[in-house]
Amino acid sequence: MYKKITGTDAYQEPMLISPSAHFSMGGLWVDYELQSNLPGLFVLGEANFADHGANRLGANSLLQACVDGYFILPHTLMHYLAGETALGARKLAAEERLLQEARARIDLLQNIKGMRTADQFHRALGALLTQKCGLIRERGQLQEGLKEVKELQKSFYEDLFLPETGEGLHMELEKALRVEDYLELAQLIFTDALQREESCGAHFRVEYQTEQGEAARNDAEFQFVSAWESTSEGFQLHREALHFQYMQPQERSYQ
Repeated sequence: MYKKITGTDAYQEPMLISPSAHFSMGGLWVDYELQSNLPGLFVLGEANFADHGANRLGANSLLQACVDGYFILPHTLMHYLAGETALGARKLAAEERLLQEARARIDLLQNIKGMRTADQFHRALGALLTQKCGLIRERGQLQEGLKEVKELQKSFYEDLFLPETGEGLHMELEKALRVEDYLELAQLIFTDALQREESCGAHFRVEYQTEQGEAARNDAEFQFVSAWESTSEGFQLHREALHFQYMQPQERSYQ
């Protein structure tokens, strides 16, 4: 496969490799039945906080998806549905409000009539995150990246182009809605990275490393779970302290 893609025979010349972003760690909290703190919202695979902790080995994601989807959910979901009652034709006030908000969001994007596609914004955002908030992070670059994401979001609402379509499936609209979410999520990623002034796990800040180049953790100030709330003024951090009773966290060294 390597030879087919690059034209180079790995038996004759060393393979060219480089570090790259592979996946995001973490996920939503779930109970033993894979249900989140929102009744009826089940979270599977790598979308939940996982059986493997913050740093898992390769291919374990496939194991988790299989276990969650094949063995657990068919039973726990049925258990949940067994206790539900039919709503009938009754409309819920919250249901109607969410529907109106979704329609307003779609109308907003469809009425921009700009010149750049959702794919173009998506690629620009991906490049920005890779360059300014990738495997190695630095305060100045993070601050620049956060500013540039906000500028890209402003451009998105001024210059998005959506082709006209009739009723039915609208793939470009779906992409645009996802990119709109990604633009907000990217700002949160930058904000969280700036707030965490230590190096831990996949988060490596050049300002916080040992003389040997290893990650320098700060358990005294950052041993907590972060939960960010989106507000009209930005993001508000809520901390949940972590307490270890039987085993204390240890630093990992590759020296």
